[in-house]
Amino acid sequence: MTRATVRSRHMAIEAQEIEDLIRASFPAARITITDLAGDGNHWAAEVIDESFRGLNRVQQQRAVYAALKDQMEGANGALHALALTTKAPE
Repeated sequence: MTRATVRSRHMAIEAQEIEDLIRASFPAARITITDLAGDGNHWAAEVIDESFRGLNRVQQQRAVYAALKDQMEGANGALHALALTTKAPE
């Protein structure tokens, strides 16, 4: 397999794609996406949504990761590294 083939199979995901995937499950959320390394592979996301009220941090983050599941699974998933912060609005 050539380097070009490997690169094409592991295309970086765009910030808007990450936001769109999260927004599909959390339409009223405030979402901030940051490219941590400038390489399209290492992301941070802050998701603030009323539906998180009463949930602990693990439950909140599991809900967001569920929205991103298809892009995070397996060797061909486009989203490889995500630092996730979640909370209910103050």
